Amino acid sequence: MNLAGQPIFYTLVLSTLVITLSSISKQDSPLQKFIESKVFQNFLIFLILFNAVTLGLETTQFGKANADTLHIIDITILVFFSIELLLKLVVYQKDFFRSGWNWFDFIIVAISWVPTSGALSVLRAFRILRVLRLLSVVPQMRRVIGALGHSLPGMASVVGVLSIIFYVSAVLTTKIFGSHSDANMQEWFGSIGASAYTLFQVMTLESWSMGIVRPTMELFPLSWIFFLPFIIITSFAVLNLFIGIIVDAMQVMHEEEGKPKQVIATKEDMLILEAKIDKLNQLLQSKADDTQ
Repeated sequence: MNLAGQPIFYTLVLSTLVITLSSISKQDSPLQKFIESKVFQNFLIFLILFNAVTLGLETTQFGKANADTLHIIDITILVFFSIELLLKLVVYQKDFFRSGWNWFDFIIVAISWVPTSGALSVLRAFRILRVLRLLSVVPQMRRVIGALGHSLPGMASVVGVLSIIFYVSAVLTTKIFGSHSDANMQEWFGSIGASAYTLFQVMTLESWSMGIVRPTMELFPLSWIFFLPFIIITSFAVLNLFIGIIVDAMQVMHEEEGKPKQVIATKEDMLILEAKIDKLNQLLQSKADDTQ
């Protein structure tokens, strides 16, 4: 029996492992220290990178000639990833699902276990998503993704401003340049959609001069008055705004990591603190009386 092609076999093995470990694992246990150790994390990073290489080899002639071997390697690594998640689930239990990164890893591994035969064969391509687990394993990468998440509100505002500029510019260029009967003008600025796409090409600076602006200037010599400010605003100013927002978010996250975690005191905590202060005052008063 080819065990590498039998998901049911691995499911039974993993289930048995969970039942065995569930009775011996607790937080702050040796098992938790093991899965959080530097050695285990480095080995996990190695497996992710190695799996990325093997998945890439499957697209080459070497991979097609050694498809069975690569498939066994792929299944073995997938089993290890599953065991790693199960160990975390056993150790952290309900706390496991409180982490967005754990959900991220769980979904990626679950997708890898989906059968890829028949109509679902296209899902085989999604196995490369396992490489994205590096984002959750490497702390520096987690910090970058966290900064992107913190910068989304500011980036949304910049995108809103950019959308307004694009819409106004698209309407303007459609009415001015799209009214010409030239075939290029009709293709580039014949409608709002065509104008928006052309302006996006101009914003990316991809063949904007010889491809778009100079042919337009042959028909509209003063069209540079529109294109130059548009490029300065969209390509340079807005791009720097995006960079500034992301850098600011990373700086804020770095400062927050350096601060000690703040715990909100409850009413009970305040009463206990007041009792300790009163007791301390009584001791000080008694010592003062003794010295007199």
